[in-house]
Amino acid sequence: MATLLYRLGRGALRRRRLVVALWLVVLVVAGLAAATLRGPTASNFTMPGTESQRALDLLAQQFPAASGATGTIAVKAPGDGQLASPQGRGVVQEIVQQASTLPGVVGAVDPFQVGAVSPDGRYALVQVQFSTGADEVTDEQKTAYEKVGAAAEAQGWQVAPGGEVLGGEPEIGSTEALGVLVAAIVLIITFGSLVAAGMTMLNALIGVGAGMAGLFALSSVVELTSTAPILALMLGLAVGIDYSLFITSRHRQNLMDGLSPEEAVGRAVGTAGSAVVFAGATVVIALAGLAVVDIPFLTVMGLAAAGTVTVAVLVAITLQPALLGFAGRRVLPRRLRPVAADGTPATDADATDRPVAATAPAEDRSGFGFRWARLVTRFRVPVILVGLLGLGLLALPTPDMRLALPDASTAAVGSPARVSNDLITEGFGAGFTGRLAVVVAGDTPQATSAAVPQVTALIQRTDNVLAVAPPQLSPDGRTALLGVVPKTGPTDEATETLVHDIRASVGGIRDADVLLTGVTAIGIDVSEKLSDALPVYLLLVVGLSVLLLMLVFRSLLVPVKAALGFLLTVAATFGITVAVFQQGHLASLVGLDTPGPLISFLPILLIGILFGLAMDYEVFLVSRMREDFVHGESAREATISGMGHGARVVTAAALIMISVFGGFVFLEDPVIKSMGFALAVGVAIDAFVVRMTIVPAVMSLLGDRAWWLPRWLNRALPNVDIEGEGLRAKLADRTPAGV
Repeated sequence: MATLLYRLGRGALRRRRLVVALWLVVLVVAGLAAATLRGPTASNFTMPGTESQRALDLLAQQFPAASGATGTIAVKAPGDGQLASPQGRGVVQEIVQQASTLPGVVGAVDPFQVGAVSPDGRYALVQVQFSTGADEVTDEQKTAYEKVGAAAEAQGWQVAPGGEVLGGEPEIGSTEALGVLVAAIVLIITFGSLVAAGMTMLNALIGVGAGMAGLFALSSVVELTSTAPILALMLGLAVGIDYSLFITSRHRQNLMDGLSPEEAVGRAVGTAGSAVVFAGATVVIALAGLAVVDIPFLTVMGLAAAGTVTVAVLVAITLQPALLGFAGRRVLPRRLRPVAADGTPATDADATDRPVAATAPAEDRSGFGFRWARLVTRFRVPVILVGLLGLGLLALPTPDMRLALPDASTAAVGSPARVSNDLITEGFGAGFTGRLAVVVAGDTPQATSAAVPQVTALIQRTDNVLAVAPPQLSPDGRTALLGVVPKTGPTDEATETLVHDIRASVGGIRDADVLLTGVTAIGIDVSEKLSDALPVYLLLVVGLSVLLLMLVFRSLLVPVKAALGFLLTVAATFGITVAVFQQGHLASLVGLDTPGPLISFLPILLIGILFGLAMDYEVFLVSRMREDFVHGESAREATISGMGHGARVVTAAALIMISVFGGFVFLEDPVIKSMGFALAVGVAIDAFVVRMTIVPAVMSLLGDRAWWLPRWLNRALPNVDIEGEGLRAKLADRTPAGV
């Protein structure tokens, strides 16, 4: 593979104008396709096969009027008992009338008719039924819904429209640009050249632009969840910058060794590009592997992010060499640019193979990377023990992790959804914000009518049930819908227990199907299925990492060590995220208003993404260790050399990842905030604690045994040549151009 990429890099530089033109065409075409074909994103999380989803499908078929999105308008009078007065009733009646005449609304329920009035006569709830699902409600309909009750508010009343209908797509604002700005600063400091930093950043932005445009173009035929584009953007930016950084860094080193620009690019793409392809492939495989858990919205999220990563890899190994061809030797600071053989400064016109003098001095091994490696290998046992103890302490909150779909109680303070939720909780209790729905469906109206009283009685006797609303019947009388109000909130553990208790109590009803659904029940079903899939996916990812690294490093212990390090990273990351977002420790530092359970898909998504990134740093550091060991250095010296050569680039790459992911922490949406935080923390732990501290200590402790592989297994495994050994051997047989 290294030889193939070497030729690709040289070819891209020679035909750089054509390569740049082709990528610009791709970018423009994808942009036009996105502008004309872009479809809406979905904010709902469906789960085929679960009871809650079967109930929704049944309602859509037999009771379509009750299958659309719902809204709840919370009304608060200026004083106690005011709702009972004629004036108070008139105000509420006006709100009901306004809501019932909104576009897209089937009807609004008078709270006095259904008893949705608080005992103190100050609070009332107006239920609003829309004809379509929440994702199909237009922005104009939402705006009109939010304006209901404006006249009452002018009279001192508080009116707060809320409910699932107000769910929307997270907005990307200027705060994410801070992460990109920090990444640019890191590139400038790392390279010491505006040209090199600019080329790297431009390459990454073109890649993420093309990837995102292609994703939005496909959204007309594939339903995307509202978080899928955010994840794709987050990951595409981070890996795009990092992959371009790896290739540019190796290219600059080759130039300083006296190679011509064309030869330098070829070798950079053949070596660092091989690591980029491998790292990108691991990320893509891990993300695409989310399909094995058989959860549609998670599969789409994984494939969307995998698509942007694939584009980032293609851009890095094709467009980046072309851009470097235009930059020539200007990617180096002036003081480091080599000189031509005749003593004049080397130019970059046409990036020819004109010979240059290898002016690079003897290798300086006094840098921080070498010093750190010597320190770590010298005190390897204490370093390993301290590292394990520290990560173990960080992982302590992990067993307390709770998963749920987000509800309005954790929305940003001041948002319409949060205001409505708080008002409902204040007047009626948390259970009214997460009502359950029980669907009773019989073959005949008589069967349904006979089953409804039995179901109602069983539910009323269940612990933690506050009230059961009278049934609503479908036009043919065969389907009934009962509302159930818990005493506790949607994400409370007691509500989760209640869902299971109700299902168990009504399981013996004959002559009718009884299904429990509602937003709360759907969230519980999704969370449980994801929790069940998590160990299977983790085992798949760990097994994959061992196999892939065995192919790369021809070793048994190195892959096992890498997998164990990955597990440490995941455990510590989960622990910190739980401590901040669930338990509320230091939550104000990340702008979190209200702690709560983690979003259901965060753990499994985090595992997939961190796996790819962890393997990225592992390959970049350990491949140089193996290279030096194979060429005769002792295991300890090879470890120091690998760390010394790779520490600067890995540090820059990790800081870029952290800054890009961290930029999403500033968003108000708690889901995106938690994703950005967890990824940023995970990269920091894996890069600086695991890969750059524990790994060299363990490698030094293992010594020569780290590279042992049974002969029979060595013969059976294919040689993927990630490190470019075959390429170096081939180039060693001839005098390289430019030397």
